[in-house]
Amino acid sequence: MKTFIMRSFIGIFFGGFMVVLITNLYILFGGYEMIDGPIFLKNSIGSVLCGWFFTVSSLYFENRSLKLFQQTILHFLTVTILYLILALTIGWIPFTILTILLTFFISLVVYTIFWIAFYLYFKNQARKLNDDLKRL
Repeated sequence: MKTFIMRSFIGIFFGGFMVVLITNLYILFGGYEMIDGPIFLKNSIGSVLCGWFFTVSSLYFENRSLKLFQQTILHFLTVTILYLILALTIGWIPFTILTILLTFFISLVVYTIFWIAFYLYFKNQARKLNDDLKRL
């Protein structure tokens, strides 16, 4: 529970940081002097929720009773479904079958790239630790 709460705070703060950073860049480089308050509120809540569920959902990988394949599928489905619901509700993506399928496909490709990169990184770290243990 302590880990869940800590990750929740990290995700919420990261999402909040991202929305402030993106808004400031939008104002700075977009030449805008004012922003629309309701749109900012809607987007900032969406960004905070995204930060929260992307951070908390990684707890699947700490559940040792699940195999890596199960952890990966559960994590992917959780973040993809929650993101689609949020993005459709807020209006980040239009509500059409084509955009939903395209978003799902892009999510799958990006997720696969990141998953492979993290897998190879941690596999390499484990190999290094095992090599160090053998030298002891």
